[in-house]
Amino acid sequence: MIAEVYVDISAKPVNKPFDYRIPESLEDFVRPGMRVTVPFGRTKRLGFVTGLKDASSFTRLKTIEHVIDERPVLTEELLDLGRWLADTTLCPAVTAYMAMLPAIMRADYQKKLIAEDRDRLRERYPQLMPLFSSGKSVNWAEVVKNHPEWLKAVQRALRDGMLSAQLLVRNQAKAKKITVVSAAVSADRLHEALKTLDGRAKRQKEVLRFFIENEERSETLARLAAHWHLSQSAVHRLTEKGLLKEDSVEQFRDPDADRKRKRTRELPLTEEQGRAIAPIVQAIEEGSDRIFLCHGVTGSGKTELYLQAIRRVIALGKQAIVLVPEISLTPQMVGRFKSRFGEAVAVMHSGLSRGEKYDEWRKMREGRVSVAVGARSAVFAPFNHIGLIIIDEEHETSYKQEDLPRYHARDVVARRGRYHHCPVVLGSATPSLESFARAQKKVYTLLTLKERFNHRPLPPVRIIDLREEMRSGNHSMFSRVLFEKMRDRLKKREQIVLFLNRRGFSTFVMCRACGTVIKCPHCDISLTYHRSSHRLKCHYCGHEEHVPETCPSCGSESMRYFGTGTQKVEAELNRLLPEARVIRMDVDTTRKKGGHEKLLRQFGEHRADILLGTQMIAKGLDFPKVTLVGVLAADSMLHLPDFRASEKTFQLLTQVSGRAGRHELPGEVVIQSYTPDHYAIVDAARHDYERFYRQEMRLRHRHGYPPFYYLALINLTHPEPYKAAETAERIASILKKNLSDSARIFGPVVPAIARIKDRYRYQCMVKYKRETALLPVLRKIADHFYQTGKDGLQLSIDLNPVVLM
Repeated sequence: MIAEVYVDISAKPVNKPFDYRIPESLEDFVRPGMRVTVPFGRTKRLGFVTGLKDASSFTRLKTIEHVIDERPVLTEELLDLGRWLADTTLCPAVTAYMAMLPAIMRADYQKKLIAEDRDRLRERYPQLMPLFSSGKSVNWAEVVKNHPEWLKAVQRALRDGMLSAQLLVRNQAKAKKITVVSAAVSADRLHEALKTLDGRAKRQKEVLRFFIENEERSETLARLAAHWHLSQSAVHRLTEKGLLKEDSVEQFRDPDADRKRKRTRELPLTEEQGRAIAPIVQAIEEGSDRIFLCHGVTGSGKTELYLQAIRRVIALGKQAIVLVPEISLTPQMVGRFKSRFGEAVAVMHSGLSRGEKYDEWRKMREGRVSVAVGARSAVFAPFNHIGLIIIDEEHETSYKQEDLPRYHARDVVARRGRYHHCPVVLGSATPSLESFARAQKKVYTLLTLKERFNHRPLPPVRIIDLREEMRSGNHSMFSRVLFEKMRDRLKKREQIVLFLNRRGFSTFVMCRACGTVIKCPHCDISLTYHRSSHRLKCHYCGHEEHVPETCPSCGSESMRYFGTGTQKVEAELNRLLPEARVIRMDVDTTRKKGGHEKLLRQFGEHRADILLGTQMIAKGLDFPKVTLVGVLAADSMLHLPDFRASEKTFQLLTQVSGRAGRHELPGEVVIQSYTPDHYAIVDAARHDYERFYRQEMRLRHRHGYPPFYYLALINLTHPEPYKAAETAERIASILKKNLSDSARIFGPVVPAIARIKDRYRYQCMVKYKRETALLPVLRKIADHFYQTGKDGLQLSIDLNPVVLM
């Protein structure tokens, strides 16, 4: 029997299945979707079995060495999906397969040095013998780290054949095991043993009494020690005597173990919700692969709609996938699913450890759960009987992967829906223009929720012109209106959310004498000042440096901080409103595991009056006492060199406004802006999506952007700017020669940020409607520049990109 194996090397020459002979002992065991270890060249590599056959066109075949998995980790559907991803995103197939699995399941390659003949090695290279004092092999990483002075001798010994190097494939993914203790004999025997024990064996007597009093009970060794304060060594001694037994049992890591959740019941649906859910349930029961766009205002009860649709899926013995943007995957959101479906839910998000993610994935693969809730990667949940797939906040750009494979979750979901004959629901208060346009053309079925579920009105929004504030002498970051409303809410003991999409203290540091702005030495971007560490940081490459006391260009001491970040707003709040308790929530304050949850819990328990944050506070939060939302700088994204800047601004303002007045207390929103007349800001204040849609679509049509055209973006980077420019010119020329006249080719151009991490950047863009030649041409370009681009050139191709900068 022959296995077709994709080897774990993401390179064009090996992007194909290789034939390997399956050992006779494994012929009945090996199946497509399993991971195996195979010899490849002089090394060993991890591989994916993608097919089986009786014969090969090659006569001399290598043999599979090890099978890593006891059952396939990729289903037949996921194997097919991986091939489709590789074709449509122009990535190696093995890269697509790896993207479907938890990171811990990727191979850990360890290089070892083997002393084939220690006697000869001692004669020729005696100085290397201490490396092999404990055996025939040594870890290469240890040699590099601890004995760099011996590396040249090691290289000579490798050339002379005194040493050989082997690459070992180690499986990092391991199930957690715990020790469970129980009585090995009857209670009468334990009584007898208790009587005959030496009087000094007090600890052993305590353990025996526990198991006599708790007959038929088993307990983990860790809990016996921590909870019952019994001696582990006493347990081991009694096990040696045959009175107790210790079993190693597999245990799933449970990130939710410490939380006690009350089970919730279905809420009665409004008439509008009932009309929206009816076609979804019908599609579930009929096995239809229709795609629904659920356009519901913030607080309209979309989540309750999802929960009740999932309940129907579970009743039919099927499974559901719910995708939520990472930023919205708050403990509140997870809690709603766990409280409704309990142990039937697995959750995947970045706050989990590698082991916890692996165990949540195993629960899905083994059919222990019926619902997968997670960020983008949960789209690959290894379910076999999917009955419904939901993408919440479908407009979010985080659903597009920026690294290979550059897929959009929306496309993957549509394909999985067709395979499983199940409906897909895309939900949003501010759908992407592409999705809403498809709904207008009846490609998607539009479901509308125009009212909040509790019939509360949407909060009134007031736009403040910051130019007028400046003219009237107010140079504060808070307008007079916003500041008075904040003081009023504090008096009433209500809560406030302040939004600023910019972390740090100041956006840049400039010399007022000569105008020099302190920039990152590796990127063409100014450094951001962080007050807590009194350092300047680059948010692109991570570079940090001390704040200079004098200007590095002219020596002046006139260094000043310009712009406003969340740290600066926090300092100003503490100065102006010392009685207010402020929680700042941004990347810097939520780095640690559980940091996000801890801050939100404090705010939910009213241990703070003001929640100040970046876009991570704009979505998924539902606090009854929040009655005021303040947007400090609505223009922060509006003027970026990105055709989606207006759309992103409208979406963010609408989402953050939706945090106010969601319960009994009425809410209010204040938006501060230097461009208060811009249609994105005006329409967000009016909660008028359709008006914004019509205006933005006119502009997109005029300038030839999605959804009227598709885009393909080719990025090139190189340490030398002229080499990047030269290659970009050649690529633009190839595109012009090979594509039809209807395709519009732009570039090469230097993007808004010309250099990142000491690499100069150039871009070419293709706008097209139907271009059958495009994928083959792009594939040839990628293949060619892989072959020739070993001098430092890096090329990436992004079809339908969401980030152009």
